[in-house]
Amino acid sequence: MPTEPLPVPSVASPEVIEIERALTRVTYLSTRARQHDRLMAVAGVPLDRAAVALLRQIADSEPLRPGELAQRLGVEASHVTRTVQQLQKSGYVTRVPDPDDGRAQRIQLTGVGREAVDRVREAGARGMQLALADWSPEELGRLATLFHRMVDDFLSYAVEDEPEQPPVTA
Repeated sequence: MPTEPLPVPSVASPEVIEIERALTRVTYLSTRARQHDRLMAVAGVPLDRAAVALLRQIADSEPLRPGELAQRLGVEASHVTRTVQQLQKSGYVTRVPDPDDGRAQRIQLTGVGREAVDRVREAGARGMQLALADWSPEELGRLATLFHRMVDDFLSYAVEDEPEQPPVTA
């Protein structure tokens, strides 16, 4: 049964405006090409941003169909298909039978893929550790708690806000 959408406030509070500005800055900094190239060099992983995003998504879930990956990443299924083909050729992912549908396949990490994701995450965490070196453990803990709460609230709002759509197939 559809629920009524939440009313959108006519004006955001100053605090929310500042949070949105800070998130925009963080997003910009973390998605710059030079930042990505530096992270890949430190991690020793020669992958583009799309491939890293895909590997991270696969690492955080059970094996998924390409269409499900596209939906979760918010991209066209054809983009996922091309990236999966490249990652498969390089040995980072493999296709496995879908236990729910013998005609379909799911994408899962190989050992090489898991190692690559782990190295990228470790390199990113080391960089973050350096940037936040002057923060106390208590401040870092509060930030982590609030970030997780914010993401959970965003996800909850997004699920409630999105109309039912047919699944993407690939």
